[in-house]
Amino acid sequence: MPRPPSARAAHRLLLVLLGLPWAAAPPAQAAPEEIQVYLDDATAPGHVGLDLHNNLAVAGLRSPDYPGERPAEHVYRLTPEFYYGLAPGLELGAYLLTARDATGEAHVDGTKLRLKYIAPHDAAQGAFWGANLEIGHSSLAVAERPWNYELKGIAGLRRGPWLLACNLDLDGSPSARGGAVGLALDTTLARDIGHDTQLALEAYDELGPLRGPGGLSDRSQMLYAAVDSEFRAFDLNLGVGRGLTHASDPWVLKAIVGFKFR
Repeated sequence: MPRPPSARAAHRLLLVLLGLPWAAAPPAQAAPEEIQVYLDDATAPGHVGLDLHNNLAVAGLRSPDYPGERPAEHVYRLTPEFYYGLAPGLELGAYLLTARDATGEAHVDGTKLRLKYIAPHDAAQGAFWGANLEIGHSSLAVAERPWNYELKGIAGLRRGPWLLACNLDLDGSPSARGGAVGLALDTTLARDIGHDTQLALEAYDELGPLRGPGGLSDRSQMLYAAVDSEFRAFDLNLGVGRGLTHASDPWVLKAIVGFKFR
């Protein structure tokens, strides 16, 4: 079945804005434990916060990519993320990966630690950059190898009500044969509509191995429409995602609820 032209066009636009010479082919990798593009936010030193990452594969992949993987179809993931401000622009975080499978059975799938750095910048306008390093241990249900890591480059630009940001991700495992590293790109184009609310298009694209990226039609390519709002007591990010290739979950719902404490 052909994918909606509007979704494919929006996806191509995000890639073109970043100068990439490819776009996803017309229309399955499971939804990750957190679905977000990292920006320039960092918790103040001595402060703590909690994000609750929720996503549900309303229509997901039904076949595992490797023996022992949990198919994504109808899987709900809840990932609490605790974080602490170590210094200006430096944040330490920890994740607990949990899920409920299609039969309703609950699982604990692993833990992760992360360290995020955001360089000093004007938070209202202009460019920003940073990096995020994650190291984790996961069950076979969500990762083929137990130990894994991700190095995420963070870059963005604010102009008036507009925000364009991207994360270039390097993913791998210390136990991977030959030290194979995967490449992915997460992108958001957002507009501030007032009342502490932004509307956004978010793209999450697997690009393949670092040594030879390509073949995007055989990899997960997801496009999300999202809304991000700040309230007095919490932040809320809601989105609905559409898979653009046969290697993507067809439909995913996500919600991130964030709390900050002293």
